Amino acid sequence: MFVKSVMVKREKCITVTMDDSIEKGMDLLEKHTIDALPVIDGVEYKGIFTWYHAYRAYFHSGKTKEEFMKTAQVRDVVVNQNVFLGIDDVYEKAILELNDFPIIAVVEKSEFLGIVTRYDVMNQLQSAFGMNKEGVRITFTSVESEGRIGRLGEIIEKHKESVISLVTFDETDKLVRRIVLKVRKKDNVDKFRKELEKSGFRVLDVSED
Repeated sequence: MFVKSVMVKREKCITVTMDDSIEKGMDLLEKHTIDALPVIDGVEYKGIFTWYHAYRAYFHSGKTKEEFMKTAQVRDVVVNQNVFLGIDDVYEKAILELNDFPIIAVVEKSEFLGIVTRYDVMNQLQSAFGMNKEGVRITFTSVESEGRIGRLGEIIEKHKESVISLVTFDETDKLVRRIVLKVRKKDNVDKFRKELEKSGFRVLDVSED
């Protein structure tokens, strides 16, 4: 999946400019119940404005809150000027970049195209785990060897299972990989589980949503 398929496009983004007051930025954050805003100049990306960095600047300013809010500008607290995603970046990169910030900009040749939010990331993770659909979740382990996923596919095909999601873990040098498979509810779960175990997969848990 690519960033462009999940980003909030520029036309739908709430933004501020470098010359806007801190007060305006804070009012927009409060009005829309959000934690950060992209900072732009026309269509050019300039950085990110956040609650945290605005308040940190206020505490170190030596000014009253009212004075700071009215006299300080967004340019005084803008961050992440050089942190952004490209339109063709893979979605996994957004997960890494959003560790410490609620949003990240999508930029192409300095032009601001939109944002990806932490909320978007959580939605995609929920989708990857099939959390939005009812089904049977089977957690099992497999020895890390060539052809194991292919064998799993054969078992799924044999039992005519409808896969909702398939996620693997332990991308390390370990010899055992954990797999979480979610399939639509059917009356053959026990047969499917036994087939997995017969084929060398160790079933750890079977649960229904």
